[in-house]
Order: sequence, then C-alpha cells, then structure tokens
Amino acid sequence: MANFTVPTREQVSPSSQAQFDGLQQALGFVPNLYATIAYSENGLSKYLAFQGAKTSLSNKEKEAVNLVVSEVNGCRYCLSAHTLLGKMNGFSEEEILTLRSGHATDAKLAALVALAKDVTAHQGRVAPATLDAFFAAGYDKGNLVDVILQVSDKVAMNYLHNLTEVPIDFPVAAPLAAELA
Repeated sequence: MANFTVPTREQVSPSSQAQFDGLQQALGFVPNLYATIAYSENGLSKYLAFQGAKTSLSNKEKEAVNLVVSEVNGCRYCLSAHTLLGKMNGFSEEEILTLRSGHATDAKLAALVALAKDVTAHQGRVAPATLDAFFAAGYDKGNLVDVILQVSDKVAMNYLHNLTEVPIDFPVAAPLAAELA
C-alpha cells in the first residue's frame, strides 16, 4: 500500500500554497488532512469552496452531522477534529458522545442525527420512519438536501483519512463505549 506523508507548502501547487496561507492565517496551522487534499492541484480550493458554501444548517447542526457520519465511517481523524469543533460550538463532552452514537436529548437534533446516521450507514436508503421523523421535527426538503451535502462533505474526508492514515493533529477522540455505539 502507498505511504502518504503530509505535503508541505513548498510541495504543493501555487493555488494550494495560497490556500495553505489562508488556513494558516485563519486557524494558526494547516490541518494534516487539508494538506493531504493538496496532492490534487485544485482539490483544496475546490473542497474549501464546497465546505464554506451557505447552508440552511446551523454550525451546531453541521457538527452533529459531522460527528455521527465520522463515527459510522470509523474516521478517527474527523472524530478528533469535530469533537474539538463541537465543543467550540457549545456541545459538552457528553453531548458529543451521544451525537456520535446517533442520538441527542433535543428532539429536533435527534431527528437530524438519526437521519444522518441512517443515510451514511445505508448509502442514502433511509427507513421511512426516519425520514418522517426528520420532517416532523420541523425540517423541510431544502434542509434534507443540505444534510445530504453535509454528509457527502464528511464522507469524502472520512474516506480520505481512512485511506491515507495521515497523522491526527487534534486531541485524539476516545472510542465510544460499547453501550453507546
């Protein structure tokens, strides 16, 4: 199997170098997985534009989706990054673990993570009751599209890390306890 190292700024295209500079300024560092996207000459700018596009989902809702999708896909990198981001968006450690398991104490958020979990685990073929609960919680068809787009964002990153196994440069998230998984 190919060995992936994290490319440095000097090893990527001029377009990606500009993206590295923006990430460095915004975050204080270039996350290893983002740097890995820069193996593709245009991949990082394309991904960042997709990730930064407007959505009907709040930051908390996006993080809830990111957490459950990353759990389903077994991506330790994204679980680690989104545990930190989840805390930055107001989730407690306990709430993060509950979200990762596909549940939430808030009914609307519970319907969202149940849908995202089902979408991910069954490649978009969700149980009718799950979709009905999502709509009953107050979400609409536009929100559904935005959830699918958020899932696709995270699936891409999950798969990239699961394949490349670049080092995790966030505090490493602990595995879920058996009773939560």
